[in-house]
Amino acid sequence: MTLLRLPGLVDAHVHLREPGYTHKEDFYTGTCAALAGGVTTVLDMPNTSPPTSTPERLAEKARLAAAKAVADVGLFVGATNTELDAYLPAAEQACGLKIYVSDTFGSLRIDELGALHRLFRTWAERRESSPAGLGPIAVHAEDLMLPACLALSQLYRVPLHVVHVSRRSEIELIRRAKEQGLPVTCEATPHHLFLSQDDLPRLGPRGDMRPRLATPDDVAALWEHLEVIDVFATDHAPHTLAEKTAPEPPPGVPGLETMLPLLLTAVHAGRLELADILARCVENPRRIYRLPEQPETFVEVDVDARFVLEDAAMQTKVKWTPFAGWEVFGRVERVVLRGKTVFAGGQVLARPGSGRVLFQPTGATAIS
Repeated sequence: MTLLRLPGLVDAHVHLREPGYTHKEDFYTGTCAALAGGVTTVLDMPNTSPPTSTPERLAEKARLAAAKAVADVGLFVGATNTELDAYLPAAEQACGLKIYVSDTFGSLRIDELGALHRLFRTWAERRESSPAGLGPIAVHAEDLMLPACLALSQLYRVPLHVVHVSRRSEIELIRRAKEQGLPVTCEATPHHLFLSQDDLPRLGPRGDMRPRLATPDDVAALWEHLEVIDVFATDHAPHTLAEKTAPEPPPGVPGLETMLPLLLTAVHAGRLELADILARCVENPRRIYRLPEQPETFVEVDVDARFVLEDAAMQTKVKWTPFAGWEVFGRVERVVLRGKTVFAGGQVLARPGSGRVLFQPTGATAIS
């Protein structure tokens, strides 16, 4: 056994499904999965039911998280095509603004230029007037929507974070934008780094996600432009196996528990350095989203432990992974959060509500 002590990881892109879809995941089960994966901070997306698009809904989601979470949680606010920037009075209580300009459902889809222009302008104005500042605008922007968002970011000098980049054209465009000095960062998911369209016959509906799995050349482009990728994040998006095997399966895959062993396996194979993981799973997400430090927090990993990922071993409520059957390195042995052991021996030891909800007014969501 070779134990390596790492800082608690950040997963800057998760869907914990509460409120509205708690049969798939909730703040307790999702943060249990996070601890099992060595993740001590998660940033939760707004596409719940109802969407987190008003101050009242953000406050209610923060209350739910404060009662259940065993890891720290930051909450995104979301723009909708019906409420637009109704969330603005609570912007400082969010880690960032999420805008879906590609391939989503319901009122969260913003694909009209006038609305998109307004959202960038109002977020930029709020950033300038906010004493504490605001996080970035995070966008799901594929294909031709990406240059539109890059242009708006440049016009308003507002930081833009492009989530789950998956195509050669996208990563090359982001590289060029960075070279031109645009305030843009981006992330890639393990499933887009380690899976491609060639895996779809084996995965079946388990391989249905957004963005869709790309070509092997697209995957190769992500690795070729690794220095352009600021963050590794899972886009943890659990659905039940019954839903995934239905005639019209919803897109999305769980990922919180598999990110670290997949990345450590890439270190074993010489494709990554440990410093690459620390930069993209700790340092960069903390800087981009202005996350507070977690004192006396660390993860002990047996980096030489070789094991097979199994559905039944997952802490997530849906109990499956698209990487089932993969042999990986790097078993999480223990997680300590603020001086307390919260995960050890494959078991979550933390009590519900021991995690913190970030960016909330002092005492607003505190659990003693």
